[in-house]
Parts: sequence; C-alpha cells; structure tokens
Amino acid sequence: MDKIIITGGKALDGKISISGGKNAALPLMCAAILTEEDVVFENAPTSLADMDSLKHLLEHLGCEVEFIGSKARINAKGIHHYNAPYDIVRKMRASILVLGPLLARFGEAVVSYPGGCAIGARPIDVTLKGLEALGTEITLDNGYVHAKVKGDQLQGTHYTLAVPSWTGTENLIMAAVFANGTTVFENVAREPEVVDLCNCLNSMGAKIEGAGTPTITIHGVDRLHGTTHTVMTDRLEAGTYAVAAAITGGRIHLDNTTHEVLHAFTESLQRSGASVTPVDNGLIVEGGNEIQPVDIITEPYPGFATDLQAQMMALMTLAKGTSLITETIFENRFMHVPELNRMGANITIQGNIAVVRGVPSLQGAPVMATDLRASVSMVLAGLAAKGDTTVNRIYHLDRGYERLDEKLKACGATIIRSCSD
Repeated sequence: MDKIIITGGKALDGKISISGGKNAALPLMCAAILTEEDVVFENAPTSLADMDSLKHLLEHLGCEVEFIGSKARINAKGIHHYNAPYDIVRKMRASILVLGPLLARFGEAVVSYPGGCAIGARPIDVTLKGLEALGTEITLDNGYVHAKVKGDQLQGTHYTLAVPSWTGTENLIMAAVFANGTTVFENVAREPEVVDLCNCLNSMGAKIEGAGTPTITIHGVDRLHGTTHTVMTDRLEAGTYAVAAAITGGRIHLDNTTHEVLHAFTESLQRSGASVTPVDNGLIVEGGNEIQPVDIITEPYPGFATDLQAQMMALMTLAKGTSLITETIFENRFMHVPELNRMGANITIQGNIAVVRGVPSLQGAPVMATDLRASVSMVLAGLAAKGDTTVNRIYHLDRGYERLDEKLKACGATIIRSCSD
C-alpha cells in the first residue's frame, strides 16, 4: 500500500492545471446509459480510482467504456442487465447514480446500497422517495434497492425534496428525462456539477430548465442521442491547492478554473489573509504574512462546501487566534482532527463544531488517512510542518486527486510517493 512522505517548510511557487471534476464526471458517465449512441467526455479525470470503479460498473452492465488520456467514450447500446452488485458499488457512493438512468431507459434496476468514504450516514431516501413520486415501486431486500416502474413508463410529477441532496437531485433528473409529461422538482441541489449534468443532458436532447436554481423543470422526451461534452473543472481540487499556497505562504497560479464556482471558499480564504486574484482562465493565490482565524459553516451550494472543510481546518491550525468550524452536512466529518492533533494542532470537538486554536507551528508525524478530503488535509498540514510527515492509506487520495504529488512537486514541494512495508 502506497504512502506519501512530505518534508515541510517550503513556500510553494508555481502553476497547477486543475483537472476535470470527479463529482461532475461520475454522474455524466451514468447519464450515458440514457442513449444507445456514443457519448464522449473531454477533460475527464480518467486516472482517478473512482472513475475506474465506475468504468468497471458500467462495463458490468454491458457498456463499452474507453479511457484515452483525458477523454472518456461510453456506449451503452449493449446493456444486457440492470443489476449493480455490492462488490462494485461498495467502493463509492456515486455508484447509486446508475439507478435513475437504468429506470428511465429500461424500467427496472437492482442496485446495492452504496459505499465510499466513512464520513457519516448518507441515506438515499431523497432518491427513493422521488422515484416513488415518479411512479416507481421500491422494495428493499438484503442491502439492495429493487426498483421497477409501474406501468409502461415513469410519469411526470411535482415533488419537493426533503433536503437539497446533490446525488438525489442528479438521480431524479436522469430518471425524469423520459417521464410522461412535465416534472417539477423543488428544493433541489444547486451545485455547479448539477448544472453541468443538465447542460450535457440538454445537448443530448433533454428539455431541462432551471438548473442552478432551487426549482428544476423537466419536459419528458422520447429519446436522447449521443454528444461530446467537456467536463467542468474540479472546484474542490482548485480549493485544495489554493490552501496549499496559503498554508505555506507561497504563490500558486491555478489554471483551468474560475472564481465564480469557489466564491464562498475564496471569500473565507481572503479573510484568512491570503490574496486571490482572478486571471484569464484561472486564479493566482498568494499566502499572507500571517494566517488570520476564520469561522466557517458548511452548507449546500452556494455556501461553504463540506468537501473543503478539512482543508480549511488545516489552514486554521496555524492561524493567529481561534476559529470555529461548524459541520452541518455530515456527522462524522471530523475524523481528521486526531491526526492533525498528532502533528501539534490544538483542536477540540464540541458536537458538530470544531474549535481550532492556532499554534505557532506544526510538527511532522506519521498520520493515517480516513477519507478523501481528510487525507489531503494532512498533506496540506505536512507541507507547512517542520520535519517529515508520512501520510498512510493514500488510496483515499487516489480516488479524487490526479497526480497530486507531481503537481505539488512542480511547485517546489519536497514530496515522494513510496510503497509501504
């Protein structure tokens, strides 16, 4: 099992090209199930472990999936069964996104409850209740969701999501594209990745309105055709490397990203003392002389993303004062706290609030990754720490960051990847 070893203390300086977004690419790949024609995705993060897991699942269903460089081609004409088994789905939660398109195209699906990072309960009730509103009969048996359309096809409906679930919104949109009549979903997720999915579906012939707002309207169509779509860039990767600049007091030019999709995050980053300068097709982030404490509350988009909470916490460990970080999305998303404390941080947890008292410096130490974003927070802390930090179990990192060690090394970081004993 690989590990990453970082010798901290260097101010990073360089340019990093941000990859295509994992959280955008995964639902897009599932959307290819909705047509028999080729769907091609450019700017796809094909080297990620999560992309490989979904490729495996789609091939299991009968799709042709080809990764060439940063391009992914999917042809779902040959789908021959509708069962997504536990052995594949357990590896990541995004696997549940095959449920909606399988139902829409074939009228039935059997999908295992999903796995992924152990950051807390992530129920799929929003998806299941929405599918029932569209006319699906749902039964749960031995860890599997058995879904079957009542009658000939799904029926348009007016449904309000209990919470603006990101995955639930995407699943329901894909399910409704072939529904008879018009479907209106309210209280939907507004994430840019949802907008990207809707843009792709519309280019395939869907009729979706309101993406990026709390209400989405879908006019059912008979079929979709193939398309070529460019995956939006990874705003979470961009935010991570922005923190790398801030925590080391360095300067990084983030290429292939935009300020708009990071507004809540960059606002907090600037309050910490870093500067964020929009440039053509990117941002330049520079660390300040001192890191100032910042209070944050994670919220659905356009609020502060839960997937950037751990990175911001790593930065706050070195702030000149105390920060309060409130996690409202996942109940177990403070598992990085004990590991950061091993490096000399002073963090205490009070319910869903982390009290981060800044310390003068961090000390390198062996630490253990527990989930994707927690693992990268330890890398960030290691970049600023004195001495060596060894991050173990980095398969979590490989799920969501393409060539992280290479990108940081190009900016001057002393970082190596090696095989554990």
